[in-house]
Amino acid sequence: MTIPRTIGAANALPDVLPADRELAAQAREWLIHLAGERRVSPHTATSYARDLRQFLQFAAAHFGEPPSLATFAGLAPADLRAFLAARRRLGAGSRSLLRQLAGLRSFARYLERDGKGRALAFAALRPPRIKRGLPKPLSIGAARQMVRVDARAGENRPQWIIARDAAVLSLLYGAGLRISEALAIKRSEAPVGARDVLTVTGKGQKTRGVPIIAPVGQAIESYIAHCPYALAPEKPLFIGTKGGPLGPRVIQLTVARLRGALGLPDGATPHALRHSFATHLLERGGDLRAIQELLGHASLSTTQIYTAVDSTRILEVYRSAHPRGR
Repeated sequence: MTIPRTIGAANALPDVLPADRELAAQAREWLIHLAGERRVSPHTATSYARDLRQFLQFAAAHFGEPPSLATFAGLAPADLRAFLAARRRLGAGSRSLLRQLAGLRSFARYLERDGKGRALAFAALRPPRIKRGLPKPLSIGAARQMVRVDARAGENRPQWIIARDAAVLSLLYGAGLRISEALAIKRSEAPVGARDVLTVTGKGQKTRGVPIIAPVGQAIESYIAHCPYALAPEKPLFIGTKGGPLGPRVIQLTVARLRGALGLPDGATPHALRHSFATHLLERGGDLRAIQELLGHASLSTTQIYTAVDSTRILEVYRSAHPRGR
């Protein structure tokens, strides 16, 4: 039986929270709101629930009593800084702290919209700084090697497994998919034959159309032809050795073996193939907005960071595209 997203979100919180009854009820309604109206992923809802529970545990000790709506409304930046310091002492990094602040801010704004709190403390708090690390793209030659079936010629594995992994990796490099997006494709959605556009459901349940080039379609057709299982139309296209859905860990281990066999750097990961897709398009003169759409990024600034766009490249795009730039 399929569990509705809203019920799953509510169950992300434990039955007993270190808070008074009214605040605990608002916390559950907030999670249902996130999963229903905001359509956040189950993973995000679970993370936000965990973050809120950790804050409520801290607040109960910090204020000497279970927190209430009045406690939340009266939060000061100093209280939030004390919480972040406590989390950092327990080993939380800056990225985790930023996510926790985002979740707590979302809850505070939810309460504020219902007239049950204020979010002023979050606006006055300076968030932790993080050093943005850019994934390194593979060379074109290395990326091509990774998606080739004959790159694994020496492995003692069934041909259909090798064809399957090559098809998945081809989608990451040839279409820029996230690994979760590739593994979520159903058999009925497979871009084979005359179908050269794939509809992908990405983060936030947002859909986008991704063109499929011939080598990617051919890799998928080869996998389907070799697969010993009957692939039901509404079941996952990519399956494991026992016929169940294929997990991302299997592909990650495949890439790890390829790194050793091909002498590739540690940065050669499934995600690096997606990054290489974007970077190689940009290097060949691809339009930033088009790459943004292909990757499924909500913001162009994300695409700029993700593809390591420098000021020189941005200036080139500006000069070539703007009517007064020539």
